[in-house]
Amino acid sequence: MRKIRSRAGDTANGILYREIGRYDDAAEEALWQANPGLAAYGPTLPAGVTVYVPEIQETPTPAKVTNVWD
Repeated sequence: MRKIRSRAGDTANGILYREIGRYDDAAEEALWQANPGLAAYGPTLPAGVTVYVPEIQETPTPAKVTNVWD
């Protein structure tokens, strides 16, 4: 787990995309679990907030496309 400082105007999804290159539901859930008090800042973080970015190894699986004619 890495520790970073937020930049002015950062969002949870923006941090995830910048730091680990993804912002799917699994990554976002791991971020919120690693930072229980982060939601108190609201949707946009001020500069200088300590954020723990989890290391996520697995890649998200793409949704299976279902065709009506299958």
